[in-house]
Amino acid sequence: MSLRAFHLLFIALSIVLAAFLGAWAIGQYQVSRDAVYIVSGVASLAGAGALAVYAAAFQRKTKHL
Repeated sequence: MSLRAFHLLFIALSIVLAAFLGAWAIGQYQVSRDAVYIVSGVASLAGAGALAVYAAAFQRKTKHL
């Protein structure tokens, strides 16, 4: 497995983990109405989105390699 492929796999796993964490935190907010959960959920989902943008840019940048 090349370093590029490993990097893309690691980013994809990080996106999945951040999305699940965000979904869990928002679910916990619906139960307890504690502000820390909604902040964590939104931050995690924003992080997943940022990672997706980074993955696309990285893939585009390293496509010719």
